[in-house]
Amino acid sequence: LGASFTGGNIITFPPDGLSLRWYARISQASDLRNAFLRTLQVATVCTIVAIPVGTLAGIALAKYAVRFEKTIQIYLLLPFTIPLIGSGIGLMLIFGNAGILGQLWPVGIACCVINLPFMIWAVTASATGLDPDLELAAANCGAPPLQVFFSVTLPAVMPGVITGSLLMFILALNEFLVSLLLVDARIVTLPVLIYNSIRSIITPDLAAISVVFIACSAVAVFLLDRLVGLDIFLKSK
Repeated sequence: LGASFTGGNIITFPPDGLSLRWYARISQASDLRNAFLRTLQVATVCTIVAIPVGTLAGIALAKYAVRFEKTIQIYLLLPFTIPLIGSGIGLMLIFGNAGILGQLWPVGIACCVINLPFMIWAVTASATGLDPDLELAAANCGAPPLQVFFSVTLPAVMPGVITGSLLMFILALNEFLVSLLLVDARIVTLPVLIYNSIRSIITPDLAAISVVFIACSAVAVFLLDRLVGLDIFLKSK
């Protein structure tokens, strides 16, 4: 944090004076700006894919006796049991054979595949507390299944959908290893750009963009907790 406010051209401690010029450079440097926009694209693709898939999967796990439920539960534990490098290399081989390696949207898909359990947990926690009598009452009033879903089920699980969506966006925004494996030097994301830069020299502008990145994630988590509450994950089965 202190290094990002230094007035010098290199990182020193204590800082060589105080200045905001490195924060101003973030908006002026095309490489940082373009990398940040690519990172937003990856996070957006990840979230868009995760919302319908995670919502339907979470509701199904909470309400119905799903086939292969044990297999699905094992998948939900993958983020904690399999090293990310293993998942990343596997996805790299799959995308490479498909001829789509080096593009941005596959990175978003990969982030979704790896982090989707968090979305499913959030929706499952909300769907578990859904009173089935509400859906039954709507059906008895003549509402078709699709209308019951959009008027009763979906609003009831919306806190989980919002929580999971924001979490998926944050995780994709900060994803480094998957981006490193799946993109090339022409379309690097911001975490990869920072990594490539610090291999040679750590400059104050990198410290500034890191502070901005951390601040954005912290604000998102704070708003998430205030709006719907992070304790929703403690309710998941």
